[in-house]
Amino acid sequence: MLPSLTSILRRPPLCPLFPCALLLMLAIGSGETFADEPAPLVRVLVTYHSRSGNTERMAEAVVDGVKSIPGTEALLKRVGQVTADDLFSADAVVVGSPVYWSNMSGEVKTFFDNWQFKFGVFPEFKMKNKIGAAFATGGQVSSGKEVTMLTILAAMLGNQMIVVSGGGAFGASATTEGDSPGIDNKEMADAKELGRRVAEVAVKMQRGSSH
Repeated sequence: MLPSLTSILRRPPLCPLFPCALLLMLAIGSGETFADEPAPLVRVLVTYHSRSGNTERMAEAVVDGVKSIPGTEALLKRVGQVTADDLFSADAVVVGSPVYWSNMSGEVKTFFDNWQFKFGVFPEFKMKNKIGAAFATGGQVSSGKEVTMLTILAAMLGNQMIVVSGGGAFGASATTEGDSPGIDNKEMADAKELGRRVAEVAVKMQRGSSH
């Protein structure tokens, strides 16, 4: 006759570690762990150039949007202060520029040039598959804000990044002169929405890559 389950359980273990080993095998067999490790924080670099303070205010609103999404952290820096570690450790990069002659400012263009000349992103495409987004401020309604954002996004696409919009068709923007001086509440809300969407997409990307 086969021994009963009760008699088996009453027998002394083959070794003192037998109960722990049995639990470990059961856990492995079921594909479960005793404690789930927390997911690493998604890092979003928000960087900008600003002389009057308008683009800086937009950048701060973008950061507020990033921080509204759980599991994220934001780093706010001027483009001239960004290091290679800041760039490569970020899961997403949001770049803001004032409009100079219907395009990004020289400081922002130098920042993108430094991706190669200073940080060496090519030929490994070290920014590949990171999330990218843009925002811009300009004096007039038709001052080149969309062109500025598109050139920022074009630089990111050239580095095989995944670009997203938010707060507007190409990103968040603000008109800062004439009938709309400074940054109004609607433009600040658009900038916050851009930061929120960038963080949401970056979190989804991280979760997808971990499965």
